Amino acid sequence: MLKRIVLIFTITIVLIYTGFSLCKKNDNYVHIEFATWGSESEINILKPMLEDFEKQNDGIKVDLMHIPQNYFQKIHLLFASNTAPDVIFINNLYLPLYANAGVLEDLTNYEELEYDKYFPKSIEAMKFKGKIYALPRDVSNLVFFYNKDLFKKLKVDYPAKGWTLDDLLNKAKKLTTKETFGISFEEKPLYYLPYMLYYGGWGLNDSANYFSSDVLNKSANKKGLEFYADLRRKYHVAPKKEEIGSATMAQMFLQGKIGMYLSGRWLVPKFRQEAKFDWDVAEFPKTMFMDSSGWAISKSSKHKSEAIKLIKFLASKDNSQKFAQSGLIVPARIDSANSKYFLDGQKPKNAKVFLNTAKNSVPTPVTVNYNEILDDLNSKTEYIFNK
Repeated sequence: MLKRIVLIFTITIVLIYTGFSLCKKNDNYVHIEFATWGSESEINILKPMLEDFEKQNDGIKVDLMHIPQNYFQKIHLLFASNTAPDVIFINNLYLPLYANAGVLEDLTNYEELEYDKYFPKSIEAMKFKGKIYALPRDVSNLVFFYNKDLFKKLKVDYPAKGWTLDDLLNKAKKLTTKETFGISFEEKPLYYLPYMLYYGGWGLNDSANYFSSDVLNKSANKKGLEFYADLRRKYHVAPKKEEIGSATMAQMFLQGKIGMYLSGRWLVPKFRQEAKFDWDVAEFPKTMFMDSSGWAISKSSKHKSEAIKLIKFLASKDNSQKFAQSGLIVPARIDSANSKYFLDGQKPKNAKVFLNTAKNSVPTPVTVNYNEILDDLNSKTEYIFNK
């Protein structure tokens, strides 16, 4: 019965997107199918760009396939049914899976994509086994958002360049009171991998034969995980699960209940709008992992030259700056990242922290079975964090 339901679901998805494509192709245009996830605000930025592209490229139409939920599951079904879009928005965490399956176009030798205009680490993140499979739009890394008013109230010095995990712990202790916690705590690997890296850990490679035991058995990873867990268990400078309840770390930070919150650029628009206190950002001590998202092309596409034109257009300086204006992303293009559209004078005051992190970070080592590793890690670390 379950297999039948899965089969029906798969066929339904395929028919929906196949029908979507066919109903739009009964004309004399070259149609490029373009799949992406994204919030309503992101799509509102993207649609006018696509209209401009069509105006500048007579004879080409872009059929936008917006998939806001279960994105990669649906992309996987489209690849499996040989109905993959020409252009796919993708991130470095899933890229190895598709590159290894041979369904993405190797973009390494497309010189017109001007890879020298991007943060080198963002290009590295879009590689698999030395070949480039996507043109990066943005880079994503974690920084510490911190409540400047709370720091002032409790007479704690702001995080300084070159600070250490010992400094972080000392500040977290001083920021912890009956009403506040010094630092955030989230159980997803994204938030504790930096602590492993601090001690020289993590260390995956392209092998598909990695499992969580390989990660947790490394002494450096054990040390980083222990430090992170002790923020909650031993020192109680981070909230325990029962003290969080249904709230998110972002909500607790906005409520003034957390002094330092480890998270990404995507929260800047929300904090600009909702924070009732002064805040800024600081780099994570030492090196940080970096992720990236960008545009890939299906190897089976019949319109590769048009697809190359599209991703080059989307990645242009002007369009990259438009994405940057939203405040949601850190542009992968160096010129856009250093422009007034990103460094716009709004909070955070130290916005260059995001750029420094992009320059000095390490692309997250990802394997073909990366998501399986994370799922297994989640099950094992839940006990460690809550015992």
